[in-house]
Amino acid sequence: MSGYKALCFALTRSLLLTCLVPAGLLGLRYYYSRKVVLAYLDCALHTDMADIEQYYVKPPGSCFWVAVLDGNVVGIVAARAHVADNTVELLRMSVDSRFRGKGIAKALGRKVLEFALVHNYSAVVLGTTAVKVAAHKLYESLGFRHMGSSDRYVMPGMTLSLAERLFFQVRYHRYRLQLREE
Repeated sequence: MSGYKALCFALTRSLLLTCLVPAGLLGLRYYYSRKVVLAYLDCALHTDMADIEQYYVKPPGSCFWVAVLDGNVVGIVAARAHVADNTVELLRMSVDSRFRGKGIAKALGRKVLEFALVHNYSAVVLGTTAVKVAAHKLYESLGFRHMGSSDRYVMPGMTLSLAERLFFQVRYHRYRLQLREE
């Protein structure tokens, strides 16, 4: 018996409870992870993604691109200006899972880089909670440098309840591509 099982059995004197505790903990992790992700999606669908024109088309220095293949939207990416430090932020990059690995994300990323160069931004920045190695490799292949990560990221829509903090954690990574010195 592993250490936690032996401790659990010693405390409960129940083989059934000893076997159910890990399943219960996994169930709680699934529930709270799903709850946080759905709250995040709801938040996104009721803010910037509900009014793309207002958030990404009208503001100066911002833009939104859609990748279309055979009449179907297969990917999106946005750029938003940060005037204070003359950077543009790459946001909302997403490619339909059925079309990943075909260079669509790289083409979308390049669009943001071209936009930044044309508009004389000094750098492109981005933040991501992506857990897939492929996403990080994509950013690095575009020339971005990993600037650090944080385990204390709060996703939009999170309530920060004790249960959420116990059962849901996400690492937030920051990347930067310096285009020119200021």
